[in-house]
Amino acid sequence: MPADYKPFDKQEWLRLEKKANDLRHLTVKTVAWGGSGHIGGGMSALDALTILYHRFMKLDPNDPDWPDRDRFVLSKGHAAIAYAPVLVDFGYMPEEELHIFNLTGAKIGMHLDCNKVRGCDVSTGSLGHGLSLAVGMALAGQQNKKDYMVYCMTGDGELNEGSNWEAAMSAAQFKLSNIVVLVDNNKLMIDGKVKDEMNIEPVDDKFKAFGFDVLRIDGHNMKELNDAIEKAIANHKNGGTKPTAIIMDTIKGEGIDFIAGDYTWHYGSFSDEMFEKAHASLDEYYQKRVARAEKEG
Repeated sequence: MPADYKPFDKQEWLRLEKKANDLRHLTVKTVAWGGSGHIGGGMSALDALTILYHRFMKLDPNDPDWPDRDRFVLSKGHAAIAYAPVLVDFGYMPEEELHIFNLTGAKIGMHLDCNKVRGCDVSTGSLGHGLSLAVGMALAGQQNKKDYMVYCMTGDGELNEGSNWEAAMSAAQFKLSNIVVLVDNNKLMIDGKVKDEMNIEPVDDKFKAFGFDVLRIDGHNMKELNDAIEKAIANHKNGGTKPTAIIMDTIKGEGIDFIAGDYTWHYGSFSDEMFEKAHASLDEYYQKRVARAEKEG
């Protein structure tokens, strides 16, 4: 964990809520700057991205290739519309790169290229291969006696791809307790509801059957995210032999009322009016999140 790791108290909860809110607004701006983006799955992933980068992961934006850093693989690579703002905000690249998101000459495209985007460990976009790459990273860490964690975010729709399950089987076979799979389980994919297209539930039982320790949580609750990730890290630090899967029940488009839960917003663009409504909705959503942290923290 980072050297400045602190107990998860109310102050820390509120700090993370503020950062997540800032990143949600920056993501909406990035959609506008680029003209379009995979906004639905980006918004469902942002809380997990926020707590990983701003609480748990050992990283140095001045040294993106630091050998002892934690690794992150965005297997659901289309959520780069949210991941790119996280990297920029963290200090890997200037915000001006987001102003030309996916436009001619841009370093940051719709799916991130690790050869162009500082802080990005793996190029992803073709669904189903990210977990295999993450397993390779975790196995390398195990063999080289490096004490880094590997976090891989996949989506419930992406888990239709069989290669994910070959990778999961390998993670358990090689006792990779240093890998954490975060499933952005927002129930929707590009064509509709996951249960109608290719049902994967009960996804928690599937990962258990493949040899994982499994936690199922509200993926939009910072306290539940914190506790689950802490357990996954403790499992590794205390000599555990199982990889961890965190099933995050989320909502596609979370925070923006007119797109939340609507599969047709897998990808889209904002008119000027929609842009303003999106920011207003996020402001209202943030107040609700703050109220929960104040009450429960």
